Amino acid sequence: MLTDRPGRSRWWRAAAAVPAGALPALAFPAPALWWFAYVALVPWMLLLRGASSGRRAALEGWLGGAGFILAVHHWLLPSLHVFLLPLAALLGLLWIPWALLVRTLLGGSPGAGRVAAALVLVPAGWLLSELARSWEGLGGPWGLLGASQWQVPAALRLASVGGVWLVSLLVVAVNCALVLLLAVPAARVPALAGLTGCALLTGTVWLWAPRPEISGGLRVAVVQPGVVNGVDSVERRFDAGERLTRGLAGQRLDLVVWGESSVGADLAARPDLARRLAALSAEVGAPVLVNVDARAADRPGIYKSSVLVGPDGPTGPRYDKMRLVPFGEYVPARTALGWVTSVGKAAGEDRRRGTAPVLMALPGRPGVAVGPLVCFESAFPDMGRRLARDGAALLVAQSATSTFQDSWAPAQHASLAALRAAETGRPMVHATLTGISAVHGPSGERLGRPVPVSASTAEVYAVPLARGSTLYLRFGDWPVAVALTALAGYGLVLAAGRIRSRLTARLMTDPAPAPTEPPARTARE
Repeated sequence: MLTDRPGRSRWWRAAAAVPAGALPALAFPAPALWWFAYVALVPWMLLLRGASSGRRAALEGWLGGAGFILAVHHWLLPSLHVFLLPLAALLGLLWIPWALLVRTLLGGSPGAGRVAAALVLVPAGWLLSELARSWEGLGGPWGLLGASQWQVPAALRLASVGGVWLVSLLVVAVNCALVLLLAVPAARVPALAGLTGCALLTGTVWLWAPRPEISGGLRVAVVQPGVVNGVDSVERRFDAGERLTRGLAGQRLDLVVWGESSVGADLAARPDLARRLAALSAEVGAPVLVNVDARAADRPGIYKSSVLVGPDGPTGPRYDKMRLVPFGEYVPARTALGWVTSVGKAAGEDRRRGTAPVLMALPGRPGVAVGPLVCFESAFPDMGRRLARDGAALLVAQSATSTFQDSWAPAQHASLAALRAAETGRPMVHATLTGISAVHGPSGERLGRPVPVSASTAEVYAVPLARGSTLYLRFGDWPVAVALTALAGYGLVLAAGRIRSRLTARLMTDPAPAPTEPPARTARE
C-alpha cells in the first residue's frame, strides 16, 4: 500500500497525481487505445487509497482530475491559451468526492462488505463527477470515460441499454476490481466476483438486449470541402461545396449533408445563394442540408442554423443551435470576462440560442424525418434521445473542427456519433467542413470509410434505417438515477452512524444522575 512519508514524498505524491489522472486520455481518439480504459485508473486509485488523510486524498483527487481535463482537452490550447489551466483546476474539484470514496472504501484491508460497497459506490462516485461536468456551462459531456469504447460492439450494446453512463460505470468497476486484486490479497475472491459480474452483465446484454430492426434505407452524401483559408474563405468554401455536390448528380441520393458554417450568409438576405442551393438540389435529385452561420435577416443576433433546401428553395422549419460552446460561441459573464477575446480565440460576439429541437421531413420519403444537431450538441446523450423519441429516423450532426485540425479533436468528435447511434437505435451522420466525417449505423457500427482530415471530397453512404426502440430510448438515464440513489443511501448510512456514535459518546461521558433519597422522618411523625 502506498503511504505518505514526511517531507519530499508528499510533494512527489502530489506531482504523481497529475499524470496518473491524465492516463485515461490515451483510451480516447486519436490514440484510441480502448482497452487501456479498463486499467488506466489503477495507478491513480492506488495513490488515493494510500493517502494518509482525507485532506491528502482530496488534494490528489483534485490534481488528478485537473490532469485528466488537461489531457483530454489539450487541443483547446489554441483557443483558451493559459485559461485552460484555471479551467482544469476548476473542473478538477469535481473528482474530490470520488477520491474520498476511493480512500474510504479501498484503503486499508477492506472486508467483504466494504469491497462489495466499493464495487458499486466508487463507479457511482465517478459518474457523479461526469454528470456534474456535463452541464453545458462547464464544457459539456466531452471525454466521458464510457465514450472511449465507441468502437467496441459489446460496449455499444451496453449503451443501447443504459447510454454512455452505463459504459462508464462498467469501466470504473473493472478498474476498481483490479485495484483490489493488486493491493488487497484478502479481497481477491469478492474482486473476482465483481469482474465476473461485469462480464455476465455484458454477456447478458449482448444476448438479450433488443436489436434495431432494419426497415429500409437511405442514400446519403456527405460533402467535405476541406481546408479553405483566406479573406474570402466563406465564399470559396461555398463554391467548393457547390462543386463537390454537383459531382454527385445521377447517384440516386435521398439527402446531401454539408458541414457546420458551410453557408456564411442568411439565405433570406442572400437570395442568390438560396437559388444556387435550390439548383443544386434539383441537379442531384435530393435536398441539401446546409448550416448557416450568419446574422439573421428577420431578428437580431447571429445564429447557427440547419436549413434543408429543396428544388424550390428552403423547405420546412430551420433548426437554430441550442447549446453553445463556452468561449468558442459565447463568453460566459461577458461583462466580467470579455477581455479574454483579446488573448485567445474566444467569440467576439455571442451567438444566439435556439429554443427547441426540430424534425425535418425528408421530401420524397414519406414518414422519414431528419433530426439535426450542430457540432458540440452531438456530445449530449439527451439531445439525440429527444430527437429519436420525437420521431427522427436519421440523426445528423453538422460540425466544424478546423480550428483544431492537427489535434485529437476531429477524431474525438467523430467518435461521438457511434454512441448516439447505439443509444437511440438510429443511424447518425457526422458531417464536417474539414474532417473527420463519418457515418454510423443503428447499432453504432461504422458505415463505409470515414473522410479523413483535410480531404476535399464527397462520399455517398448506404444508410440502413431502423424501427423499434432501445432500452435507453425508453427509460433514459436510469444508470444515473441508480448511481445517485446508491450514493444517497451511503450518505444516509454515514449520517446515521455519526449520530449513533455521538449519542453513544454522550452516554458514556455524561455522569449518571445521583439517586434521590426519601426525606428523613422524625419520631413525632
